[in-house]
Amino acid sequence: MGRDLQNLPDTGAPGPWFLRDVRLARAYFGVQAVAGALWWITVFASDQVRFATLGALNPVAVFWLDLPLFVLASGVAAAGWRPAAAVSALWTALVATGMATYATITTLGGWGAILMVAAAIGSVGSALVFRLGRVPSELLLRGPLAGRTDTSRTTGTRLRRTAAQTSVFWVLFLAAFPLLIAWLESRWGLAIEIGGAWRWTGAALFLAAGALGIWAAVSLATTGKGTPLPSAATTTLVIRGPYRFVRNPMALGSIAQGVAVGVMLSSWFVVLYAIAGALVWDWLVRPHEEQDLAERFGEPFRAYQERVRCWIPTFPRG
Repeated sequence: MGRDLQNLPDTGAPGPWFLRDVRLARAYFGVQAVAGALWWITVFASDQVRFATLGALNPVAVFWLDLPLFVLASGVAAAGWRPAAAVSALWTALVATGMATYATITTLGGWGAILMVAAAIGSVGSALVFRLGRVPSELLLRGPLAGRTDTSRTTGTRLRRTAAQTSVFWVLFLAAFPLLIAWLESRWGLAIEIGGAWRWTGAALFLAAGALGIWAAVSLATTGKGTPLPSAATTTLVIRGPYRFVRNPMALGSIAQGVAVGVMLSSWFVVLYAIAGALVWDWLVRPHEEQDLAERFGEPFRAYQERVRCWIPTFPRG
């Protein structure tokens, strides 16, 4: 697997600069080393912090493993030694998995679980930048996300495929995953109750955002002669319907729906899940999608890109 990653072609690495900046990756490991050292000092100084992050685990036993593999390895990675970045990332991912499992079984150490999950994401991403000079975001665009144009001959077929794709997305990403996440939040003892008025606001947002997403999906199937998935992409540039006002109405609607589900479930974990999904899409998927659109549609897409913003609606005059 490591060799496969190393041999990945550089596809122009579209996306934010910070996903290609080795200096920033080293800085991340430096901050992580300092934060880890300060956390351990606090653990031994405060029973409250120890219990919140480690539960009933023996802090001394964990310390003698974590000190070299997390704190010191992160510090050495910050100094520029690539193998140390891999050690830190692997250890952090293992600890995150272990802490999440421990918190789920015992209901203890929930804060430690969520902090280590966040550290694992940062460590693995930074280690990839160390190893490859970038985050290989093109790996996400495989399988159902691989770019191919739609071959359906009728609008009815495209609408049925679009409805099926939307249904699967809603069931998985707006029901099954949020319910699991909310359950883990409660199990880890980190749930915060949200008032009934906010839940009604969430329901209203969900309906409005869902209507936006459906409008966008229908526009892709009818005007664009394709579906929302890149594996059956549009064959015509879509700049009508909600695409007149914002370049990514489906993504905007889906993210808003995710936030709305979090509010309805009284789950700040689910709200974070929706925001994380927005960042993944914006940083890792959208640059490839827009690169493909520019290659397929040329100047008309570039003019559209200049005229209509990605996230903030633009309302043309007339």
